[in-house]
Amino acid sequence: MNPYEQKRRWKYFLLAFAVVIASGSVFYTSYLVKNIARSERTRAQVWALSMKQLANTYDNDFLSYVFAVRDSLVVPAILTNTKGQIQTTRGLDTTKTYIKLDPQELKASKKTYDPQYFQDELAYMKSQHEPFKITMLNDTFLVYYKDSALLTQLKIFPYIQLSVIAIFLVVAYTAFSSSRRSEQNQVWVGLAKETAHQLGTPISSLMAWIELMKEKFNAENDPLMGEMENDVKRLEIVADRFSKIGSKPQLEDHSVYTVVKDFVDYFRVRVSSRITFEMTGNRRLIAGLNIPLFDWVLENLLKNAVNAIEGPGTIKVQIHGNKQKKLIFIDISDTGKGIPRSKFDTVFQPGYTTRQRGWGLGLSLTKRIIQNYHNGQIFVKDSEIGKGTTFRIVLKTIKYDKETKV
Repeated sequence: MNPYEQKRRWKYFLLAFAVVIASGSVFYTSYLVKNIARSERTRAQVWALSMKQLANTYDNDFLSYVFAVRDSLVVPAILTNTKGQIQTTRGLDTTKTYIKLDPQELKASKKTYDPQYFQDELAYMKSQHEPFKITMLNDTFLVYYKDSALLTQLKIFPYIQLSVIAIFLVVAYTAFSSSRRSEQNQVWVGLAKETAHQLGTPISSLMAWIELMKEKFNAENDPLMGEMENDVKRLEIVADRFSKIGSKPQLEDHSVYTVVKDFVDYFRVRVSSRITFEMTGNRRLIAGLNIPLFDWVLENLLKNAVNAIEGPGTIKVQIHGNKQKKLIFIDISDTGKGIPRSKFDTVFQPGYTTRQRGWGLGLSLTKRIIQNYHNGQIFVKDSEIGKGTTFRIVLKTIKYDKETKV
């Protein structure tokens, strides 16, 4: 199984497991809320009955019992007549009083009379529950109630709990991911620099052996010697690429068309003759490039294009710009097997590859070189299964000749 696919499956599994835990928490809390809500409705009914008994009972001993029952019920409630006028309240804000006291008494009790507060509470209770009807003193009254503070808090508790857990997981995942990426970068930088160091000695030896062969066999003008020299120089460039990993590369102004054409010319003679290369574009676009690293980008993209083509095919390279936005676009298209739309972003992930012997690092390195070192962008512009793929590189223009036409 592809390592990236395995990693993605683990992510889906953990996400599903988290959803199960969250659903279980919400379900169990809802179960508790329903039970407490039934209990509070019973309390409200008992409070309503106690009010009725207070109006119809004259036994002092029994009245004491009724008062005790009534005072033990903490469910916020309001008693109104059939016209909606508030008669009494229970369990509301104790700093406010519904009964109109004398101004002096209000001042002494340090309470505030706020009729609108009780009207707002009544409206809220009406929106929550249906009222109870009770008859006392030959009149009908309505008892409204609302959820207690405990029940209200319990309703929102699972969402607060899940939010806190989600925030913690996001912070933890970000921290661990950042730490892991930092460790991976350190390993990658160390490995790259060590590779460059190890390549130095055999490259120097190959250059010396080529010079000896030229002298011994009088092959100074032999084209094969020239190609061998080109390959050794290419090895020097590869070693230079690895030595630059981890450090800020120097960008210099270059003609994008010239840099791309030089590499395409080098690359085309080293692949099958059944693959045709076509190159068009604006020759005067200038951008800041580090040629060894940028050639690495082109090499990865062209190698992928060649591998995607089964049999004869064509690779097209088009270079054009947008004068208003000061951008340069490099489109590399092939007539290969194509990429599914769902994989457009996945192909740039480290470890993703469709080849049995591939490492899945080429496009990941390509993206890093373009984004981190050249302040550009790279993405799959278009692809169709069985017809081919187009990768687009976007760079910022350093210079744009006035005579250039886009």
